[in-house]
Amino acid sequence: MSLLPFSSQLIADVGISFGDEGKGRLIPEIADELRGTGTPVSVVLKVNGGANSGHTAGGIKLNLLPAGVVVHDAAHLCIGSGVVADPRKIWWETRPLERKGYAVLSRLLIDERTLVSDLTHRLLDLAWEDYRVNVLADEPRGSTGRGITPAYADEVNQQQIHFSDFQAGANYFARRLAQRAERACRTIEHVCRVSATTWNSFFEKLTVAEQRANQEAIELGVFGKDEFDFTQFRGPQPFSLNLEALTAAYWTAGTALAKNIGEVRELVRGELRAGRTVIGEFGQAYWLDKRQGFTPNVTASHTYAPELFESAGIPVQRIHTFGVAKAYDTKVGTHTFLTRMDDAHPLAIKLKQIEFGTSTGRQRMVGWYDAVEKGDALRYGGFQDVMINKLDALTHSGDWRGELQICIAYESADGRRYAHVPRNEAVRKTLRPVYASYPGWSEDVSHLRRFADLPRAAQRYAGAMVKALLDVAYAGESWPAAGHLANLRYLGVGPNPSQIIKDVPATAELVKL
Repeated sequence: MSLLPFSSQLIADVGISFGDEGKGRLIPEIADELRGTGTPVSVVLKVNGGANSGHTAGGIKLNLLPAGVVVHDAAHLCIGSGVVADPRKIWWETRPLERKGYAVLSRLLIDERTLVSDLTHRLLDLAWEDYRVNVLADEPRGSTGRGITPAYADEVNQQQIHFSDFQAGANYFARRLAQRAERACRTIEHVCRVSATTWNSFFEKLTVAEQRANQEAIELGVFGKDEFDFTQFRGPQPFSLNLEALTAAYWTAGTALAKNIGEVRELVRGELRAGRTVIGEFGQAYWLDKRQGFTPNVTASHTYAPELFESAGIPVQRIHTFGVAKAYDTKVGTHTFLTRMDDAHPLAIKLKQIEFGTSTGRQRMVGWYDAVEKGDALRYGGFQDVMINKLDALTHSGDWRGELQICIAYESADGRRYAHVPRNEAVRKTLRPVYASYPGWSEDVSHLRRFADLPRAAQRYAGAMVKALLDVAYAGESWPAAGHLANLRYLGVGPNPSQIIKDVPATAELVKL
């Protein structure tokens, strides 16, 4: 089929699972589709989160910068006011990319109201995890250690520092950072009750993590290893910081970005009025939203389409929401995972070889496609288009014959059927998945570009994934008319930008399979 026009110049790129769906690769696909039209992609805006939301686009791994980096004709790369951003990490991403030939600084605009995150937030992140485990004797939360939740806590507590503060005087910034450091150190010492030994270990832990994350930049000669040495910020006594060094590092990094700080809201408004397309790129996913997800396994920001208006600073208007998922499910951390595969299953063994977090490198858990989660994201969040990635990863070989499962409902021990995700986590944990089974396929599909060329079993599975989420979304009511059904627009059959099937049948025809 020919691709239908997007219903708005404002497009939200969101996840409909628990993150790690491949949202980053959607950006260049949309840009490619709109290139040469009257509504080209002009702005790619990072909407929420911070350096915890890793995306991969065009083979480039990104944390803070939007995936529009790889779209060379996207004129503007924006960081919205809903983001918490460490200015040092912006440089750690930007300079290696510039060395590789990607134009970043000439296109980058950071909103004046974007929140500044810094080392104190990362220390608090580690301290609260230590408190959870060693004081409360609870399970670890599985934080990325990037300081995101403490940074958003400063916003809630009216203690934020904005990027516009880098355009004020140095003394003002130094005073605000000193106050932040004092709060953090006393909280870590007296509330989190971290030991002096553990306090000292935080700096080594961050040093190791960042030197590993920035190994390529070190090898390119863009930075020396000392750039990522956090022990330089440790004070002479436990629970103290070298405030002079800390202030100098952040003031230098922030003021070097001064010309890239401005009003994102005015830029976005102008580009929309000029008829160009703006993509809002979200970190995490619907089920990690701080309000829709399940504490403590949520992020600290809003992760779905409505937040685009807040982060961009523009009025609520028509928006085209693009939901992204994988052909199976993954989670990282300590999430309740109802459809998790047995680690000994042949497919689990295969998938775990390719499933690692972009930001942290942590091993992801793998499970069967959960249509209940995705159907609820449609029912209560809404989306017009779907992209499903990694269909190719389900190709089977060896003794296992490839039978695939799709979770179509949940069930309690007494046989009660749940068509939607219970909002009570205590209830959700007691449920078991109800599966529909589908035959698998052994053919390599990674080289295919036409839906009709897929093995019949792969076509059926694609149709079943969409039908199952629609059954959940509209449980107890009639489906909308054919032209108003969520549409599987892109089907990913490999990690490379070219490995996309774009001629998927319209939903009404697809689900008949």
